[in-house]
Amino acid sequence: MDASPITPDLDEALRYAGVRADESGDMHRKMAEIAAQCMKTVTPRCTYRVSELAWENGMPSLFGGQLVLPGRTAAVMLRSCSHAALLVCTLGTTFDALARQVQARDFADALLLDGFGGAYVEAGCNAAEREIAAKLPGKYLTDRFSPGYGDLPLDVQSPLLALTDATRRLGVTLSKSNLMNPLKSVTAVIGLSDTPQRARIRGCDYCAMRTRCNLRKAGKTCGT
Repeated sequence: MDASPITPDLDEALRYAGVRADESGDMHRKMAEIAAQCMKTVTPRCTYRVSELAWENGMPSLFGGQLVLPGRTAAVMLRSCSHAALLVCTLGTTFDALARQVQARDFADALLLDGFGGAYVEAGCNAAEREIAAKLPGKYLTDRFSPGYGDLPLDVQSPLLALTDATRRLGVTLSKSNLMNPLKSVTAVIGLSDTPQRARIRGCDYCAMRTRCNLRKAGKTCGT
C-alpha cells in the first residue's frame, strides 16, 4: 500500500465508541487527543491479492478453486464480477500494546481508543480499495464484505489469510474459533466488475464492528 497519510473520520470513531451525536462536543476534543496519540506509533498495514473469478456449483471460486465462497451473500455480491480481490488490513500488535497501556490508566480513554482503532483500520481498508481501483482502471468495485457477514462463514478466514500470505506479511493469525489477532484486523472480499456497482451492503449485519460495537450492544445503530 502507498505511503499516503491515512486519516480516519473522528465522528465515525465516536460512533464506534458508543458516543451519541448530541454528546460529542467535549468527547470530540478528547477523541482527537486519543487519535493523535495513537497515530504517532500505529499505522494501518494492508495486503491484497486479485484473482480471476470462476463459478463452482453456483459458488464464486478464486485462485483456481483454492477458495470457494459459500452462501448467498458472496454469490449476490460477485454475480456480475470478472475478478475479486482478497484484502487484509491490521493495526498490528503496536495498537494492542497501546490499548493495554491506556486501559490500565483510564477505562474511558480505552473505550475511545477502541472506537478510534475500529475507524482507523477501516480507513486503512478504504485506502487499499483506492489503490486497487487505481491499479485496475476500468474496473468497478463492489462493497467489501467479510467472513462472518451475511451467510459467509468465518471458516473462510483461514484460506483467505493463507492466499494473501497475511501471517508472514502482516503478522495476522487466527484463533481456534477463527477470530483474528492482532485485535484490530479486518479481512474482506471485493468484487471487480466491468459495469458500475450499486451499494448493496448496509446495516449491522455487514459492519466490520458488529461483534464489538457499543451502539449495537445498547440496541442502537449508527444509521449507516
